[in-house]
Amino acid sequence: MTDFLVKRDELRECRIAESAPPDLEAGQALLRVKTFGLTANNVTYAVMGEAMSYWDFFPAEEGWGRVPMWGFAEVERSEAAGVEPGARLYGYLPPSSHLVVTPVDADASGFVDGSPHRSALPSAYHRYLVTGSDSFYRPDTEAIQMLLRPLFFTSFLIDDQLDDEGLATRGPVLISSASSKTAIAAAFLLGQREGVELVGLTSARSAEFVEGLGIYGSTVTYDAVESLQRRPSTFVDIAGDGAVRHAVHSHYGDELLCSLTVGVTHWEELGSGGDDLPGPAPTFFFAPDRVVKRSQDWGRAGLEQRVADAWHPFCEWTGGWLQTIEGEGFEAVKSAYLGVLEGRVEPKNAHVLTLT
Repeated sequence: MTDFLVKRDELRECRIAESAPPDLEAGQALLRVKTFGLTANNVTYAVMGEAMSYWDFFPAEEGWGRVPMWGFAEVERSEAAGVEPGARLYGYLPPSSHLVVTPVDADASGFVDGSPHRSALPSAYHRYLVTGSDSFYRPDTEAIQMLLRPLFFTSFLIDDQLDDEGLATRGPVLISSASSKTAIAAAFLLGQREGVELVGLTSARSAEFVEGLGIYGSTVTYDAVESLQRRPSTFVDIAGDGAVRHAVHSHYGDELLCSLTVGVTHWEELGSGGDDLPGPAPTFFFAPDRVVKRSQDWGRAGLEQRVADAWHPFCEWTGGWLQTIEGEGFEAVKSAYLGVLEGRVEPKNAHVLTLT
């Protein structure tokens, strides 16, 4: 078994480790990890690993962690009823050659991992879907699914919450890190609604790319926040940059209707500029909580169908700008991870890694 490990308190320190093949007990199945996407979303998992328990999904040796990824795996062996070897699955995976799961509620659509160490973790990350019965799945869009599907789900929930709370049309919606994949998907969805005004906040380096997407009503660089008209507005903070957050709050003050913290693409600036902010206190957006609410409102199947219906038009639209960078093997995983961590990946690009 091979793992890509990251030092939990020093994210730049990482290594590739070999270990003995995992044992398989009755009721368990062994998945071989085949391929996954790697974006700034995975950096968020690492940065928030302690605070949001992301390290706990795939335990590793003391002081080290396996950064969660989204991708495809194959059932290599199974001692679990209803889980057949050879089945291709989509789900939450470690950057490892293998993963042992304890399937429960297995049927033709997939199963939930009932491993004891995951019982207290958010259920939104537990399900593994058989590709043949997955409403999202199309063979020709596997790369886009690995890269953007989990981000799109988050973006769908952001759009849904802003609409549900009446914020989408009460004034401009400012989205920081506007070139990030989560921001792009949220802007795409919000832009489908009548009367929504979108402002993309971005770096000077990414401004041309953001403007070229054609989904933001206006594009403003971080150093020009004060040029925006001061009126009731909503801030969707995907950058997590304390200085940007402070600039927005200082400019808008009590005119800010809501400050929603979603991501930390600017992970090294996370702790700066966050004290004594004018206006409303930032609220952390935790997608699994929204999943629980809408699963209660619509049923889990109803929620998934709504997301799938919104996904396919977005998936087709990405063909105009998204370019994948393919890599194979664990050295490629290490190189891609460090590139994303250091912000060296252009916003139009995204990594797809294959292990076998």
